[in-house]
Amino acid sequence: MAESSEVSTAGKLFELNQRLDQPLDVEAAQIAGLQQPKARSALVILSFAFQSLGIVYGDLGTSPLYVYHSIFPDGFTDREDLMGALSLIIYLLLLIPLIKYTFIVMRANDNGEGGTFALYSLICRHARVDTIPSQHWTDRMLTTYYQHSLDQKTVAGKTTRWLEENRYAQKLLVILVLFGTCMLIGDGILTPAISVLSSVSGIQVNKPHVSDDWVVAVACVILVGFFCVQRFGTDKVGWFFAPAVFVWFLSIGLVGIYNTVKHDHEVVKAFLPVYIVRYFKKHQKKSWVSLGGVLLSVTGTEALYADVGHFTASSVQIAFPCFVLPCLLASYVGQAAYLSKHPKEVTHAFYRSLPDPVYWPIFVVATIAAVIASQATITATFATIKQAVALGCFPRVKVVYTSSKHLGQVYIPEINWILMILCIVITAGFRGTVQIGNAYGIAVVALMLVTTVLMTLVMLVVWRTSIVFIVMFASVYLAVELVLLSSMLFKFGQGGWAPVVIAVVCLMVMFTWHYGTLKKYEVERQNKVPVSWILGLGPCLGLVRVPGIGFIYSELAHGVPSIFSHFMTHLPAIHSVVIFVCVKYLPVNIVPQEERFLFRRIGPKEFRLYRCVARYGYKDSHRRDDKFEEHLLTKLSLYIKQNCPSESSSAYEEGKIIQTPPESSFIADEQHTIDTQIELFSEDSSMSKRSVEIMTPTHSKREARQAGVVHILGDLVIRAKPHSSVVKKFLIDYVYAFLRRICRENSAALNIPHQNLFNIGQVYFV
Repeated sequence: MAESSEVSTAGKLFELNQRLDQPLDVEAAQIAGLQQPKARSALVILSFAFQSLGIVYGDLGTSPLYVYHSIFPDGFTDREDLMGALSLIIYLLLLIPLIKYTFIVMRANDNGEGGTFALYSLICRHARVDTIPSQHWTDRMLTTYYQHSLDQKTVAGKTTRWLEENRYAQKLLVILVLFGTCMLIGDGILTPAISVLSSVSGIQVNKPHVSDDWVVAVACVILVGFFCVQRFGTDKVGWFFAPAVFVWFLSIGLVGIYNTVKHDHEVVKAFLPVYIVRYFKKHQKKSWVSLGGVLLSVTGTEALYADVGHFTASSVQIAFPCFVLPCLLASYVGQAAYLSKHPKEVTHAFYRSLPDPVYWPIFVVATIAAVIASQATITATFATIKQAVALGCFPRVKVVYTSSKHLGQVYIPEINWILMILCIVITAGFRGTVQIGNAYGIAVVALMLVTTVLMTLVMLVVWRTSIVFIVMFASVYLAVELVLLSSMLFKFGQGGWAPVVIAVVCLMVMFTWHYGTLKKYEVERQNKVPVSWILGLGPCLGLVRVPGIGFIYSELAHGVPSIFSHFMTHLPAIHSVVIFVCVKYLPVNIVPQEERFLFRRIGPKEFRLYRCVARYGYKDSHRRDDKFEEHLLTKLSLYIKQNCPSESSSAYEEGKIIQTPPESSFIADEQHTIDTQIELFSEDSSMSKRSVEIMTPTHSKREARQAGVVHILGDLVIRAKPHSSVVKKFLIDYVYAFLRRICRENSAALNIPHQNLFNIGQVYFV
């Protein structure tokens, strides 16, 4: 009989613990509607189209500086070869930047944001792939978390279910996205090198006595200066970018028309694809190898999509076909017309084709355009790394927001100096645009392949496009890009190894960090404390409850972290109000401020234990001046006022979750304000105070006013178990441990003031 009683009691405790230890539930669905964006006028869209020239098209616009030299590094003897190369350039510009990116990929933006992570987040949301271990179904109730229901019998439904159930497919998808990110980082290293070096080398056309050493030295000096001013951000000089690039495109377009009329207007026949067929029939392997140089004509195409968040899709779609593309085509046709009469001057074809009166002005504009092209790529690299950090795929780094208007404009000091060193090494090591171009091409085409694969999944899972169109898109672009990649790999020993080495190192860093982050969460989840045990200690938790508020940070969106029991074991007191805080990033670009916090009361109200989940998107900022602590406490006060008076006083009832409305929509009713007021000292030592209302009925106002906030943070260290494999030991004990030591501290990433920080160290074996 006693044994039966024990079993019954244990069963009730287990059931109680499971009921109390559940994640945030249906109340989180009570969210405010997201206002639809207002329709923009034609004038505003045209203004955005003009501004996009400086941010989006700089890299694509500087390609005419080095394309022909990369196609024919040893020159050419037959005019038909030139016509075939020009025809390839024309149709590659039409096929990839125009059709693929401008009219297809551009439509797959994530609430206005583009890039590899935008495609990944779209797939994860619609296929219900968990990008973070603490994700919960209530996160899908966000107004920015758009998703559609699918018929499970369709191809899209079967693919979605396969992605949901197949862990290997999910891991492969993550690796694919990380690989694309690594190639973008490589792009950020190679773009400044080839753009600046190709523009500076043009001085040798007018000053033949200038040596290659001098050109490389000047390029390195410009690169050092370029990376040193990154900390000021593009916001202060951004107004200059669009007019400068506009002048650049106009200049190369007009010069191209001039050269076509003056030298050989017959080259316009290259618009006929028959010249491509003749080119491949005549040379076969040689023409296939030259595709690597042709590929450089579309470098910077990823910026069309990655930087769409700065403007609008319609503005980018207007600027490219109406202005950028005609200028590029005119420039390439004009250079071909000049080379048809001067075939031996292919080394500096662009500068040699310039009329003497405009040489120096265009040389200056070209140098400026090269720097702007580099700026756009570096900015995209910073933004992508920030997204990777948010999704737990890159070590924590310091993110500086350089603009108060555009959150996408960020500066990462550590990454900036690493890029500068590698960029100078590439420039000084290769010393020429041909080898750098070989490396650059591999990075570009690899990133295009990643986009094509992700875009195919978006068409299938998100858009539910006709399977015929999906097959056509995938087969055409995968075939074209794989052929281009094979051509670039042929030049692996001539500089093509550089982006591969960069990608391997970056991929190991990102994969190891992601793997270690998941293992840390698993350990924390496995060692969490049962809520029933906490409630069994009574309202005082077996400790002295002192006035104040304790923030206990954890990766857990539900449950009590083990650091809390560790804290209770070693210290005899705990704060009168304890809030378990989980800061997590979701696969959405932004989380509206009114939907950021979710709250739940743990146990009876006498315990004064609360759980808070702070949700961010991969584009959201988490800055010191965001007043995170103040906003959290204000929302918690609102939660208590709306729920506590109506709650039952049952001993084991948890409070409901609330999705708090905007502060402006709430006006406190004095007759229902039963909370005492705690005045919190600000981070500095001055007497300026912030006041929030937290329910502390057992403490006097005087004690509450003297209380402050203490942030309790777990310093969790993981080690591989003794019987683990050699690979696991290497990744966890050496690579991950090294990255953890050199990366930014978690307290700094959360902007926790050191004077209010309490660190608790723990070591676990995984």
